[in-house]
Amino acid sequence: MDREAFTESLTKDGFPEAVVTRKEPNVTMAVHTHPFEAKALILEGELHIVCGDEERLYQVGDVFHLAANKPHSERYGPNGVTYLVGRKE
Repeated sequence: MDREAFTESLTKDGFPEAVVTRKEPNVTMAVHTHPFEAKALILEGELHIVCGDEERLYQVGDVFHLAANKPHSERYGPNGVTYLVGRKE
């Protein structure tokens, strides 16, 4: 998905304005939750998200969507990851 289409989809789904987030290379975050729903477009690098027994790899152009309070862990690729993310409570 491209940035313009992603931004339009966020607006349509009621997300406030998205922000760009950058994460350092080769970092792993243990299982945690967020009190908000998140929908993000990968702009650079890669991100692995594990929910339960399922691990998914997200790369440039991919979109991930996490429900609020969904337990997950994250691992950032060798070049880190940069994504455009919308969050709503």
